[in-house]
Amino acid sequence: MIEISHLRKQFGDHVAVNDISFSVAPGEILGFLGPNGAGKSTTMKVITGFLPPTAGTVKVWGSDIESDTLTAQRHIGYLPEGAPCYEEMTPRGFLEFIARVRGFKGSEVAERISVVVDRLSLTAVLDQRIETLSKGFKRRVGLAQAILHDPDVLILDEPTDGLDPNQKHEVREMIRGLSRDKIVIISTHILEEVTAVCTRAVIIASGQIVADCTPEELEARSRYHGAITVRAVHDVDVPAISAFLEGLAGVAGIEQSGREITAIPRDARLEILPDVMAAVSQQTWPVAGVYQERGRLDEVFRTITEGQQHV
Repeated sequence: MIEISHLRKQFGDHVAVNDISFSVAPGEILGFLGPNGAGKSTTMKVITGFLPPTAGTVKVWGSDIESDTLTAQRHIGYLPEGAPCYEEMTPRGFLEFIARVRGFKGSEVAERISVVVDRLSLTAVLDQRIETLSKGFKRRVGLAQAILHDPDVLILDEPTDGLDPNQKHEVREMIRGLSRDKIVIISTHILEEVTAVCTRAVIIASGQIVADCTPEELEARSRYHGAITVRAVHDVDVPAISAFLEGLAGVAGIEQSGREITAIPRDARLEILPDVMAAVSQQTWPVAGVYQERGRLDEVFRTITEGQQHV
């Protein structure tokens, strides 16, 4: 387990992290989010032992990151943002170097490399120079070095940033597979990452935790949670549909974007889909589709980070 208790980090007069506490257990994929300057990166650097805390404690598998740094770090695998590697090396040479740095010797080096190469499907590029690899393969090489020593904790900084949709899917599937018996912390600014792969989200703003809940609980705080969007066909009277839906008892308001009309419920607990579907059927509107929204994380994120509302 990772246990963070009353963590504070100060640079001169500037308080970057202000008395935050949380713990993470094996099997959890924690999304750690925050706007620029919120203290997110500083917190990650303290957890990994790169920066000492000003006050408070961080324990990784029972070892204090400040007083017993090396023991704590042996439990950690870290993928920095951008997956920096020695570009002139091949993945094979780079992983051999990392294995020796990690203390593996003799046949252990080849064994560990074989495991991660197979797990991350690196065989085809194992002897190419890293500088020639695609972003997706570079990210896989970075992830391979992070898991080479089979750590209990994986800390991943922006693991899918810059990847195409197929590469993002591949990396997320790898993360899900790795999380079965490990703690995974993903530091990210990509909100879709939270719903795509995380089981829990912690949001930090101005050095303090303002949210700690599941992605579903975050979505439920959105004013669009349970909203119904009707996509009209091109020859339908969209203003007339909007006016009719706005008159429904459970609808607080209507938003229109092109041929899409979104009915927002008066209360997130209200189920307005049956009323909207009944209206579509009774009025015989020719529509291209009707769907229910789960909630918009970008709206929730702005609300709780700008207004500092704790959830």
